[in-house]
Amino acid sequence: MNNIKKQEKIRVVVVEDSAFMRRILSDILMADPEIEIVGKARNGNEAMDVVRSVSPDVVTLDIEMPGKSGIEVLQEIMDYKPIPVVMVSSLVKDGANITLQALDIGAVDFVTKPSGNISLDMGKVAGELVAKVKAASKAIVRGKGIKRVSPARVETVVQPLRREMRQKPELLVVASSTGGPMALQQVIPALAGNFPLPVLLVQHMPPGFTTSLANRLNERSKLHVTEACDEMPVRKGMVIIAPGGYHLVVEKRGMELVCRLNEAPPVRSVRPSADVLFKSVSEVIGGNVITLILTGMGKDGCDGAKLLRDKGAYVIAESRETSVIFGMPGAVVEAGIADEVLPLYSIAEGLARAAK
Repeated sequence: MNNIKKQEKIRVVVVEDSAFMRRILSDILMADPEIEIVGKARNGNEAMDVVRSVSPDVVTLDIEMPGKSGIEVLQEIMDYKPIPVVMVSSLVKDGANITLQALDIGAVDFVTKPSGNISLDMGKVAGELVAKVKAASKAIVRGKGIKRVSPARVETVVQPLRREMRQKPELLVVASSTGGPMALQQVIPALAGNFPLPVLLVQHMPPGFTTSLANRLNERSKLHVTEACDEMPVRKGMVIIAPGGYHLVVEKRGMELVCRLNEAPPVRSVRPSADVLFKSVSEVIGGNVITLILTGMGKDGCDGAKLLRDKGAYVIAESRETSVIFGMPGAVVEAGIADEVLPLYSIAEGLARAAK
């Protein structure tokens, strides 16, 4: 007798006002044998009725709908019962700002329509949509904000600070992906205005979205948060975010560090890549670095963090309890290169301590 339990499919509800786009999104998802469509809604008013009736594992939610908006529906879902939601967004500027608002409310991730609200070329992002729905089905969703967990459940690395760093740290580098925008909005604004290190940050996002993220973080932070430009000096008091579509690396110009941008091929399917940034930093300034790996799908940042740690860097990973997706920090923990594994609400304090 075969006792192997058949794996249950990921049950998805598609919310989209365009009948054409509903069909396209549904066809893309149903083409994967691990996904089934259990409901569709053509507007925000129908969405909650469908969600309540079928209790899906994941919802794909159009941002721009007539009547009740995607943001309003998302808030209702989070108030009703936090369910993993993948937003479907246009690439326009307003779409980027509203998408970040959605991530702040509790959406797990987003996929951009390549050519506007009615995109005939959704095949370009089919693989991304499927991957993000699958990742979302495993995500920890809490709605807006991160709740504290019992200290007994906080995951820590049982070892003291490995060492005094060989020299005083010169830089903080950060990697984040799925769940990152919400995590960053808890970490970066919590850093003091006199935080002693410049910050270089890679968040996996398309062009335009990183601009909105930088502006959003800058409004809430004591440090100056900006999107990187080619030749931009790296200075204390700055948080510099790699722009979507470009790798960020650093060069030394005399005593000053400067940003350089390039369009080399994606690494691990992403550009910007944390591994590319971390490798560049390791070559230019060695291990006088604090490395932070936040929530995210995949393993970007792990190889680069190992390079930095081998040269003396101090590595902090977000804990499983507060990670939306434990992929990126989990890879660092599994590789044995994390010096501390901290819940999100303790990371700013950990960074301040490590930077002294």
